[in-house]
Amino acid sequence: MTVNMHEAKTNLSKLVELAAKGEEIIIAKAGKAVAILKPYTPKHKKRKPGVLAGKPLDMAHFDEADSDIEELFGS
Repeated sequence: MTVNMHEAKTNLSKLVELAAKGEEIIIAKAGKAVAILKPYTPKHKKRKPGVLAGKPLDMAHFDEADSDIEELFGS
């Protein structure tokens, strides 16, 4: 759907509702597309606390130094 700038300003709430439902709206000024109003999609999934609860952790190499880091510090 393409709307002109004046129509977009007048009907912003309606256009946002359409975008939230998945429609992309192109906003034009003097007949040229200048912006796109589209649905928001979060980039990150919500973290779920306790995902590793009760699962054993491998701590065998916990105290070993990383050779690359030792080299950077001149050890």
